[in-house]
Amino acid sequence: MKAWRVVLLTLSFLLLGGCLVTFHEPLPSNQAAPKALLGKWSSKDAWGEPLKLTISRSGGDAYKAVATAKGKAPEEYTFTVSRHGNRWYLSAGVPKRLGGNFLIGGFDIIDGKELVVYNLDIEQVQQAVEHKELTGRTTQVPEENGEGVLIDSPSTRVLAYLDDPANSDLFVEVARFQRSGK
Repeated sequence: MKAWRVVLLTLSFLLLGGCLVTFHEPLPSNQAAPKALLGKWSSKDAWGEPLKLTISRSGGDAYKAVATAKGKAPEEYTFTVSRHGNRWYLSAGVPKRLGGNFLIGGFDIIDGKELVVYNLDIEQVQQAVEHKELTGRTTQVPEENGEGVLIDSPSTRVLAYLDDPANSDLFVEVARFQRSGK
């Protein structure tokens, strides 16, 4: 597995089947991440190999995730967080080779011991574009040979869509990490 995919997985940015939902702009960061997000986490990838994730503050309103997969060099990514209603969101830049723009995911921390990360369901986002709830277009994900969706709605409209209780099933769990170390 490519190292950048490990990071995308760990931050809910799985390229599920080559599908990727990207946004022209990140969600605005509106408060600090919960302290329980910071620290060391561990899990296993789809092949049962260990994954390690360390999340720390990077300065300002940014956070740094360093992901390490067995036999791979650590990869580092920067992201921001937002809280709206009862949901925590994160936004991160997409590498230029994958089209650039931004990814948006969700996360929950359960009892400070478990980190659950979520990705957007691409089919539901495509339907939202078809029904004009969001504006965007279909894209090709260069390295994955898959289809993606690029949303160009302003962040206020994106947040209204994400926060709508009718869209509560929009997020799909993609990873579950356990707290490791202190």
